[in-house]
Amino acid sequence: MPLDFLKGIYNLLQSVANCKYFNGRHIPPHFPRFYCSASREFLGCLSLQLQRLLRKRAGARGTGEGEVEQIGEGFGDERSSVSLLDQHQQLKEKAEARKESAKEKQLEEEKKILESVAEGKALMSVKEMAKGITYDRPIKTSWRPPQAVLAMGEARHIRVRKKWHILVEGEDLPPPIKSFREMKFPPAILKGLKRKGIEQPTPIQIQGLPTVLSGRDMIGIAFTGSGKTLVFALPLVMFCLEQEKRLPFLRNEGPYGLIICPSRELARQTHSILEYYSSCLVEDGLPQLRTVLCIGGMSVRDQLDAVRRGVHMAVATPGRLMDLLQKKLLALDVCRYLALDEADRMVDMGFEEDIRTIFSFFKGQRQTLLFSATMPKKIQNFARSALVLPVTINVGRAGAANLDVIQEVEYVKEEAKMVYLLECLQKTAPPVLVFAEKKAEVDAIHEYLLLKGVEAVAIHGGKDQDDRVRAVEAFRGGHRDVLVATDVASKGLDFPNIQHVVNYDMPEEIENYVHRIGRTGRSGKTGVATTFINKSCDESVLMDLKALLQEAGQQLPPVLHILQPGDAALLELEGERGCTFCGGLGHRITDCPKLEALQTKQVSNIGRKDYLAHSAMDF
Repeated sequence: MPLDFLKGIYNLLQSVANCKYFNGRHIPPHFPRFYCSASREFLGCLSLQLQRLLRKRAGARGTGEGEVEQIGEGFGDERSSVSLLDQHQQLKEKAEARKESAKEKQLEEEKKILESVAEGKALMSVKEMAKGITYDRPIKTSWRPPQAVLAMGEARHIRVRKKWHILVEGEDLPPPIKSFREMKFPPAILKGLKRKGIEQPTPIQIQGLPTVLSGRDMIGIAFTGSGKTLVFALPLVMFCLEQEKRLPFLRNEGPYGLIICPSRELARQTHSILEYYSSCLVEDGLPQLRTVLCIGGMSVRDQLDAVRRGVHMAVATPGRLMDLLQKKLLALDVCRYLALDEADRMVDMGFEEDIRTIFSFFKGQRQTLLFSATMPKKIQNFARSALVLPVTINVGRAGAANLDVIQEVEYVKEEAKMVYLLECLQKTAPPVLVFAEKKAEVDAIHEYLLLKGVEAVAIHGGKDQDDRVRAVEAFRGGHRDVLVATDVASKGLDFPNIQHVVNYDMPEEIENYVHRIGRTGRSGKTGVATTFINKSCDESVLMDLKALLQEAGQQLPPVLHILQPGDAALLELEGERGCTFCGGLGHRITDCPKLEALQTKQVSNIGRKDYLAHSAMDF
């Protein structure tokens, strides 16, 4: 007989024996008839025998004496006059108190962990830190909100934010504006937007564009496909146009604005957007704005020729940008605008020094913008050290999945995945994106699809830049039906009319999953994301996936139904749910696999790295 069952019987008998109504005349109606003839002495004796049996069982199982003594706690002689209902209430209060103390202990432990992984140095240039330079006011711009919007009052602004689910933090917040015309964009830009089918701003644009046009530093968080790129691209075009009209850029001058992207493909896409809106200005008789693309895999000579002519805007990846800056082939003397797209990747562990190095080439204050769909608390706190009176704009939870994506999770054995992939491709019409974690798997899938007659192309970090460009252009132009890729294609890339994304394997981090499925369901359209899982998947990532599906109201597969968190009560504390380090919803920071892997890596690197030779050369 289970020990817990015996404990329950013992506590019940003690309750009955101590009940003040049990005196032979006032029998509760739900008690059996044989209790009427029983005496308190008999029940006390019976409960004593049961307690001895419990002690014997507990000793056999290694349970301490304190646990056995606690079995009948509260049912002794001193409480013989307390009703069963009161006893139940007291026990419930004790249990709640124990639960509260566990929560407090958990919060205290998490606070210590977060402090230990927080960066000691602020995200600013070495020169600024050395001289103690701090900026306490944002950059001033000539843009002002329309008087008609300001006259509507703060109550109207709160209603608009509430209607569009816009969460804003910061001081002296700019008002949300619901049309591009009221934002004072010139007719050329409005025509360009209309040509692209963009009539009204999205929620992140309603609050984000006025914030950036006002010169404020900003952290922008919104789900994939919500139009974050225009929030930093359009204001940059307007600022550069204003500078060019005031005083034209000379040779070797510029850039005024810099956009940094984590991948070459995303940088190329952002560059094409800036080029498009610059061409719209030229069509209307306004000055030409020049843009340079600084990424690896391209000729440095072509990039330098563009810089020598004088550039207004630069789009770059961190590696090529640092190379040009350190060789003094590019200068940021007049740069006053910096945007980090997919900022969580660039400010994440391992990238801080690169960003600081880039910051050290700025000669004055800059307007800094950070954007991403996934930005955990740890990254937000660290990024704020680089910003001046920042405005944080959040449309939906950071790291939440796009609600326009139908997420389907299927259990597929490892050896059956390749064959089942062909079936999945039949769910929707092309184009279809297939993601895999490893380069070798991408090549294997690509080869298999070609053998089966599927028009497919593939990209990953191991391919030449020319091959990557041709593959993306062929897929984007509709000449190929399927693109197979690693996560290099998951960050920020916008492919038109993608109806289906297939995750050939579950990524190691849940934020990569969010970025992957975000390639479909963009601009208000509905898409489908199919994910293959099996027993090789890490359980903590599956817990995060389960929580993400539940949050989005998606159907759970049976294999995820049986997964249960260690303590569901502790997954949400003080209004914060999940892990503050990686953003996963299925665990807290105390059980974060990403943090554990990072700490293991740091320990293994102790004594190996030559910190004095970080930027040295071998002679």
